[in-house]
Parts: sequence; structure tokens; C-alpha cells
Amino acid sequence: MQDLKNTVCAVLGILLSAIAQLFGGWDAALVTLVIFMAVDYVTGLLTAAVFHRSEKTEDGTLESRAGWKGLIRKGFSLLVVLVACRLDAAIGSDFVRDAAVIGFTVNEALSIVENAGLMGVPVPRVIVSAIHVLREREERNGNPEQSADRDQNDGGGK
Repeated sequence: MQDLKNTVCAVLGILLSAIAQLFGGWDAALVTLVIFMAVDYVTGLLTAAVFHRSEKTEDGTLESRAGWKGLIRKGFSLLVVLVACRLDAAIGSDFVRDAAVIGFTVNEALSIVENAGLMGVPVPRVIVSAIHVLREREERNGNPEQSADRDQNDGGGK
């Protein structure tokens, strides 16, 4: 039994290490993005299930289709980060991956703040300011016109 446990742990470790390497390493930025994605998903579930104020459904309640759409969007966001990382590897920079991670992190943070607002939770001003700083950094590093277009079309992005 101990051999099976060791084998499973070794295989899992190798697999997760390979995935982290594909994403450019398991750094603070990627950890933050994954945590924000999880928090956004959970707060979105709570907004719908407990408070019945989801903007994703007509009646504001929990709906499995909306939940699946959210998970698919988050998965696709991670695929975009993967593509950005591979572009960086091809051109020899760190700019594209970092810009993608910052952009998606800002989007997740905005969505978390929106969910908190829908639940009636006051959000500390320092968090709103930090999101503003990240958004400015994203606009400086990326295309400001694209950022403005995404803000209009995405609505906070869940």
C-alpha cells in the first residue's frame, strides 16, 4: 500500500511540475490568479445560491449552466496564459505572460468586488485602490484601447 501511495505522489508531482513549467513556473502572479479565480467562483456561487442576486441568470438564483460557463471561461483564461507563456518563450521575453496574468487577475478582482457589492459587503477602499493600480499597469503594458473595449463588453468578467 505504501508503494502505491509513493507512486501516485511521484506521478502527481511530476505531472503538476510539468504543468507549472508550461505556465512559466509557479510564481506569485500565477498563484494569485488561481486563488482569485477560485474566490470569484465561490463568491459567484454564494451570490446566486444564498443572496439570489446573480447577474448571470434571469431570476438571480443558482443555475448550473451559468456555473459551467464560468468554469469554462476560467479554463480558457488559463489557456490564454499558456499561449502567452509560449509566445514569451519564442521571443525571449517575460512581457506577454505577465501582461496576460495581470489582466486576468484584475478582471477576477473586479468580479470579486462586484460579487461582494451584490451581497451587500462593503469593500475596503485600499482594495479598490489596489485594483485601480493593477488596471493602470495592465493598460500601460498592454493596449489601452483593448482594455477599454473589454471593460465595456465583459462587465467584470466571470
